[in-house]
Amino acid sequence: QVRVVESGGGLVQPGGSLRLSCTVSASRFRLYAMGWYRQAPGEERELVARITIDGDTRYGDPAKGRFTISRDNAKNTVDLQMNSLEPEDTAVYSCDAEENNGDAMVDYWGQGTQVTVSS
Repeated sequence: QVRVVESGGGLVQPGGSLRLSCTVSASRFRLYAMGWYRQAPGEERELVARITIDGDTRYGDPAKGRFTISRDNAKNTVDLQMNSLEPEDTAVYSCDAEENNGDAMVDYWGQGTQVTVSS
């Protein structure tokens, strides 16, 4: 069973930075596309950033120019460096591990980590 665990959330002041980390318990982590998503109260879940098995990245509009996603296949982790945080970035951030098992795409989600941007 694949397990996805996020860490690094917390309270930060506007303009500050946070680094989220996602650890995946999977022997073939390098074959998983990884993503960070977020959901604020009353809002739909939205893409923050994704990184493919080849290291190609894609960002949602709110993240462009401020956030950076990276992966370390040796450690089975994917990190999200968030800079210049704004109150609008307050949300639960969740990590997604996507596997192509040959028949279908399978997603494994973590429980999420709360990020609160407030003075």
